[in-house]
Amino acid sequence: MCTREQCIKEFKDRFSEAPAFVVRAPGRVNLIGEHTDYNDGFVLPVAIDLAVWIAFRATHSQYVTVRSLSLGETSSFSLDNIQPEDQGWVEYIKGIAYMLGQTGYPLRGWEGLIASDIPIGAGLASSAALEMAAVHAFAAVSDFPWEPIEMAHVGQRAERDWIGVKCGIMDQIISAMGQEGHGVLIDCRSLETTSIPLPPDVTIVVLDTSIRRRLSDSAYNERREQCNQAARLLGVAALRDVSYGDLDAKADKLSPVLHKRARHVITENIRTLKVARALRHRDAARAGELLNESHASLRDDFEVSCPELDQMVAFAQMESSCYGARMTGAGFGGCAVALVRTDAAQDFANRVTAKYREATGLDPKAYVCASADGVTLDTL
Repeated sequence: MCTREQCIKEFKDRFSEAPAFVVRAPGRVNLIGEHTDYNDGFVLPVAIDLAVWIAFRATHSQYVTVRSLSLGETSSFSLDNIQPEDQGWVEYIKGIAYMLGQTGYPLRGWEGLIASDIPIGAGLASSAALEMAAVHAFAAVSDFPWEPIEMAHVGQRAERDWIGVKCGIMDQIISAMGQEGHGVLIDCRSLETTSIPLPPDVTIVVLDTSIRRRLSDSAYNERREQCNQAARLLGVAALRDVSYGDLDAKADKLSPVLHKRARHVITENIRTLKVARALRHRDAARAGELLNESHASLRDDFEVSCPELDQMVAFAQMESSCYGARMTGAGFGGCAVALVRTDAAQDFANRVTAKYREATGLDPKAYVCASADGVTLDTL
């Protein structure tokens, strides 16, 4: 488990003095609202107590030098000549630097150490957490203001235009603006956010299938283009603007595949608003039913699940302590999320992963998560 103290100790060991700053940016689990963000719809993510940490200090050069503790790799690049080089994790930091420069922010070099306990490729927004941590590091050493929504846009542009994943903005916003004890309902058109209290006797359990995918190599971009095509054929700016009745009335305009894609987005927006309402009323049972419906829609209409995710979700839904479960993240592997009675959460995690391990021969992991605040910066 990475911690602030670990980052400081490792920095001292490497640089023989304490860092000037330590930034922490959380990962997230999306309770519901999958593949709705880039359709101008609604999402309901929760920032979680898995995070990226960067311990760092400003330098007198225009170089950024960072070492990844988990990978044992060090990388460096010049702010005066930022070029894409397909060098893995450091490309996210380079992309942030490039987008900040393009936006007109003055940048200063820094050196630091990165630690993370967010599993990579599991659909828990490890890349967005790294982006938000990096933005805050640049803001701290370059002395420009931290504006959460603007910085979330910078992160999104870095992932979209530098990394090549045509993502929405949900992950960056929740990493920047999460609130302990709450989910955050985000209107992805207006970017209006609403805090949604989580029931105190309900715990979020993340179930990692151990199946990995790379979004830039997956069908994610294909699904996004299918949604755009459906919106054009229906004569609207985004699928957010189509009601379920409109879809039925205009079904002849769409191919069967595009009809299914649109149906998922439209019904998922409805489900997301209903889950927010259920959580406000502490109705975990109703929220869970809607999570179950979401998984079926992602599996059958949007077709972004996989056999391992379906198996994990099925085992979770069989448990009496589970209100509901579904795949979370872009799909094609990664994690499922379950709403579980707090008093049974650890037992639930143990039972479900044991059943999954026996059925698949894979080595899953479970995270009994606490909600967390968004990105924070400590000055030492």
